[in-house]
Amino acid sequence: MVVKVHLTSTILITTKDRKNELRRALESALVQRDLHEILVFDDGSTDGTSEMVCREFPQVRCVREEQSLGIVRARNHAISLASGEIVLIIDDDCVFQSQNTLAQTLKDFEEPYIAAVAIPHINVNSSPRIYSHPPSKDGVFVISEFIGASCAIRRDLFLSLGGFNAALWRQCEEYDFCTRLLDRGYTVRCGTADPVLHFESPKRNRSEILKHSIRGHMLYAWNNVPWPFFSIHLLATTMKTIMATFREGYWSTAIEGFAAGMSAIWGARSSRMAVSRKAYRTIRFLRKHGPVPSDSPRLLIRKARPESAAAAE
Repeated sequence: MVVKVHLTSTILITTKDRKNELRRALESALVQRDLHEILVFDDGSTDGTSEMVCREFPQVRCVREEQSLGIVRARNHAISLASGEIVLIIDDDCVFQSQNTLAQTLKDFEEPYIAAVAIPHINVNSSPRIYSHPPSKDGVFVISEFIGASCAIRRDLFLSLGGFNAALWRQCEEYDFCTRLLDRGYTVRCGTADPVLHFESPKRNRSEILKHSIRGHMLYAWNNVPWPFFSIHLLATTMKTIMATFREGYWSTAIEGFAAGMSAIWGARSSRMAVSRKAYRTIRFLRKHGPVPSDSPRLLIRKARPESAAAAE
């Protein structure tokens, strides 16, 4: 059954020391149709980001953290502060190319089992390819995960699941969260909105990203993969991420990432809560074959309404 409700929304941008890129993102956000709130979370910037927002965009709600929380903890805290039922997240180096993206995305939550939407996006500096785009205009298509740079989430459901796993720091938190969503019977939909333009910032530290990717994939395995599959998954994902790091020439980074991953697993040794075997098989199926139609028998979909959908009526 389709639940037709009017959902309030928050456009959330978490930022740190990128005020010029943020300015462009805000200019594109302010012209969105069905706009309820824009929230900027300044995660300890030292370049005058908050002052710029307050001076140039007085209609934008800006919250500043004096000491940086890190991207995952910052997003968790920021989502808890949002007033919208749906939180649409973009990075500060993203731009809405269309004023309809927000309104189109809200319509994508028409089905109650849709907990999040992977909004189509283009990594402009890399290629014209559109990511997270459904293969057809007809029907609802499910995908394994969204990226934090271009997504929308039911706020109440996000908070009830504890948000992103803060132990992941900055990589794999979306995959981890979407795996737990699937284990609860909810899914991530391929969005139908006009694509978001992602201009990957030149300030990104590639070595740090690769290191945290190795660590994150190892910790993901420990946290989520059930025992019959754990050893093989951990070995395969560790070798895959390390070899990818080697190919980019970051030899010491690969070693650091592996050491950090082993340390993270040791630190989380008493808090393992793996998902069901069905959920694990399904997320792997989606990663390999997705997007797939929402009526696929391979999916685990709970037909009951999520708390956020019920509250919206």
